[in-house]
Amino acid sequence: MITKFFVLWFKLKGWKIDGLVSPDIKKAVVIAAPHTSNWDFVYSLAVFRMLGMKVNYLAKKELFRFPLSILLKNTGGMPVERSKKQSLTDQIIKKFNQTDNLFVAIPAEGTRKLVQKWKSGFYFAALGANVPVLPGYLDYKNKLAGFGEPIYLTGNKEIDMPKFKAFYQGKTGKNASFFNIECITLE
Repeated sequence: MITKFFVLWFKLKGWKIDGLVSPDIKKAVVIAAPHTSNWDFVYSLAVFRMLGMKVNYLAKKELFRFPLSILLKNTGGMPVERSKKQSLTDQIIKKFNQTDNLFVAIPAEGTRKLVQKWKSGFYFAALGANVPVLPGYLDYKNKLAGFGEPIYLTGNKEIDMPKFKAFYQGKTGKNASFFNIECITLE
């Protein structure tokens, strides 16, 4: 229900969708970048709804308490255990292995602030589950949102990461100074 309001806001603000996901793709890790604002959540959920995509995202299990739990569950939130005893990457791989259709959105930067390198969880989750990575984006400068072609990882970061860097070249986050194209490397 709330995502209907997100769609309305998306349209009222003059945003457009550019770059769709092939119906042949049933499972993927979706990169959410540049991730520089809380508004990214609103616009991303609007895009998913407009495209009829059921996309999940990760949130720490402590957030899944009433009343916030209602919003999180209804918008695709997946509670995750962030203890050191359990690997978050292993949890994601397990979820991919338990279903035939799953899209999991992960902000590779790991924060809305400027980072020096992307977090590697998205990479190893996709590699371990043998699913492609869909580069998703919000370009605030041009008011465009969408997806690039799926990237099938080779396991060689020196080959794979330049593909992401090329895709995100020219994409502008809401807080442009928080996104640096040179940060698209792994820890």
